[in-house]
Amino acid sequence: MHLADGVLSTPVIIATYALTAGAIYDGVKGIEDEEVPKVALMSGTFFAISLLSIPIGPSSVHPLLVGLIGIILGRRSALAFFPALLLQAILFRHGGLTALGANTIMLTIPAYICNFAYRKLDFKNIFLKSSLIGALSVFMTVVILVGILFTTSSDFAAGDFSVINVLIISYLPLLVVEGLLTGAAVQFLDKVKMDWISN
Repeated sequence: MHLADGVLSTPVIIATYALTAGAIYDGVKGIEDEEVPKVALMSGTFFAISLLSIPIGPSSVHPLLVGLIGIILGRRSALAFFPALLLQAILFRHGGLTALGANTIMLTIPAYICNFAYRKLDFKNIFLKSSLIGALSVFMTVVILVGILFTTSSDFAAGDFSVINVLIISYLPLLVVEGLLTGAAVQFLDKVKMDWISN
């Protein structure tokens, strides 16, 4: 999701940048050389797929792959999201620099939770488990987006056709698609690159 410049209040901008800085610090800490190509690949994948975007009010609807990236990268997820979002903002005006912290953290938090959930859920069927986590990632990201917008201004929630209501409805189909994509991708990786999802 890409919040644009001029949408967020100054306190929200500062708070989300601080959270993003903490997430990046946590991601860099103790990183091994062999993890860098994996982070770069996930960052490039997110960069490319999230450019497929439908603008809706102050945000946009597009594929996220947060669940997949979370399962693969865990606490390194911010290292994939931040540079991709930064380049999109600079090169394509896709999102904004003032909203970069918010855009990063609204993806990173669900990615962390998805990684934890994938390790803790005791499902034998990998496709089903990862599909549920992929769908959950979209739900969590929308919840955080709604929280950020509402914290900035309650006007975003005003009326039956408010920006927040439209965003929620718009992301319902993506919830299903993301779930299926994540399930298929993790099932494939489990066969050909198991170490990417088992560490």
